[in-house]
Amino acid sequence: MRLSPLVALAASSLLAMPAQADEGMWTFDNFPAAKVKAAYGVTIDQAWLDKVRGAAVRLSGGCSASVVGVHGLVLTNNHCVAECAQDLSSKGNDLYIQGVVTAGPEDERKCPSMQGEILEGITDVTAQVRKAGDGLAGAALIQARTAAIGAIELQGCARSPATLRCQVVDLYHGGQYKLYRYRKYADVRLVFSPGVPTAFFGGDPDNFNFPRYALDAAFVRLYEDGKPAVTPQHLRWNPAAPKAGEAVFVAGNPGGTDRQLTVAQLERQRDRTLPLTLLRMSELRGRLIQFGTESDEHRRLAQDLLFGIENSYKVYFGRLFALNDASFLADKRAQEAALRTKAGIGDGPWKQIAGAQAKAETLYLDYSYVAGGPMGSSLFGYARALVRAAVERAKPSAQRLPGFADSQLPLLEKQILDATPVSPELEQLTLTFWLSKAREYLGSDGAGTRLLLGKDSPEALGTALSRSRLGDPAYRKQLWDGGAAAIDASDDPLIVFARRIDPEARRLQAAWIDTVTGPTVAASEQIAQARFAAFGDSLYPDATFTLRLSFGKIAGWSERGTEVAPFTTFAGLYARATGQAPFKLDPRWVAAKDRLNPNTIFNISTTNDIIGGNSGSPLINAKAEVIGAVFDGNIHSLGGNYGYDPATNRAISVSAAAVSEALRTVYGATALADELGG
Repeated sequence: MRLSPLVALAASSLLAMPAQADEGMWTFDNFPAAKVKAAYGVTIDQAWLDKVRGAAVRLSGGCSASVVGVHGLVLTNNHCVAECAQDLSSKGNDLYIQGVVTAGPEDERKCPSMQGEILEGITDVTAQVRKAGDGLAGAALIQARTAAIGAIELQGCARSPATLRCQVVDLYHGGQYKLYRYRKYADVRLVFSPGVPTAFFGGDPDNFNFPRYALDAAFVRLYEDGKPAVTPQHLRWNPAAPKAGEAVFVAGNPGGTDRQLTVAQLERQRDRTLPLTLLRMSELRGRLIQFGTESDEHRRLAQDLLFGIENSYKVYFGRLFALNDASFLADKRAQEAALRTKAGIGDGPWKQIAGAQAKAETLYLDYSYVAGGPMGSSLFGYARALVRAAVERAKPSAQRLPGFADSQLPLLEKQILDATPVSPELEQLTLTFWLSKAREYLGSDGAGTRLLLGKDSPEALGTALSRSRLGDPAYRKQLWDGGAAAIDASDDPLIVFARRIDPEARRLQAAWIDTVTGPTVAASEQIAQARFAAFGDSLYPDATFTLRLSFGKIAGWSERGTEVAPFTTFAGLYARATGQAPFKLDPRWVAAKDRLNPNTIFNISTTNDIIGGNSGSPLINAKAEVIGAVFDGNIHSLGGNYGYDPATNRAISVSAAAVSEALRTVYGATALADELGG
């Protein structure tokens, strides 16, 4: 990993002033069309925006996608469907590795827990949300806001709750609240996957690097009433070779950025949350690697979780490296001072947020382990959700914990009840690891440790909890339908455990809301209003896993005096192959070599501003045609959580040209290729 270029981030604008160059993850109701016209000569009108918005898909697993056919066909990344392929696999049938090529709808299998959502409309509800919190602070403020938001969401989708999902989105850290209304598709089925060795060719060494040679593309299909959905509003597929310098756009759902956080918040990430998260991830990664060496089946069971841990570790390491650059935070402090002077509001809000960070420090470890939970444990997630849902569903919607309002229950129910395979062996590993780290960080005599472990060792308790029956979807349904009575009567070890620790977990969560979240929300709104007063709508909000549009061009960059070209080709793939993992080619690609055009453009580098969550976003040309799918950023983009550097930050996509040729020539998926061609 080449780390030194990340220090260039200190020169980025960080949203203390209007966005520069190709910076920005813009909402569809505030897209800078005039700026794009001036920079690239491209006219983006309302019809263009509506067409793209109506074909952009948000996947509940944390990815983006786009509708590319009239029968619900959706393009995304392979790593966005890898968990689905893992769930559909079995011993001796590893779809995660070998991929999926379906012959028709009859072969398309449902992806457990996956939901597709298409944004239908945006409504400003700032006044309603703010009014609910007038004169309140701390936990009372958050409770009132949560109740108001739940009511707005329920009313917004009242005309068709079975097919709509409403979500109130906090933009500019309290500067605005918008109601996003989505058309939802709870039945999403896997159509095509090339398998991880091809989609992630180069493995972790190539991850966040360029040149890349990855066919990180996959297709799913939206279903309605058991049949492929009718989707007349879709984007045209364009497999023609793209050109360097061409204006391009990315429509997707960036998961989250911290470009508008205060110095105090960034310092706490640098000093506490990122280092501890990296330590936990690095050790869990080692345990998963060791687990995978024990047998082929263990390797199969752990491979998707290991991929996620390795990817996240690299992301967080890049963020920590950026925050450790003294000039970066010095620049941020200067921008805060300038905003205070320009807005004339003093330093009160910044001091309030700094005070909240100090309170967070006292709560963080217990909050993380007791109110949080283990990385990678599906069983614990089921147990906590079921135990809490039994209590929360008995309350009026306005009085429930966040995540349990009537408007949020349908997706939660789907995620709990969908049939997803669970490995007791992998659960034992993740639960034991969590409990051992809790004892290490909270201390053998710590109240949190005594609560979690009692007189058990992490190993003994982790083994006992992994014997839970919650891996059976029928049992989960029994507990969900039975409510509090079923939960109270259950002797399942994880349900008993979750019941026992939940009062303290709730107490910690309430303390966090009262002393950290509440004061931070109130102060952040003051800062957001000051920023609006200074810069108006020339700003874009931090990412929130909601639909955004970025613009840019196809371009490489300069790396230590060497120009990095914006394209790779099939010829480069074969030159890079060594026959050994992670540079070993799928046999289908070996067999197809002489039939493929070696000059086909494979992966593309562009200047679009992206972040995690943009995975699967369509790369679109000026005609609103799909010419690729975003799947990664370069190494410089790892600091993109905090700012955008136009000189080096790049988004990486797989080209539509490569996908089309691979479908026909490598996989024999002629029907799918024809469907893309309309």
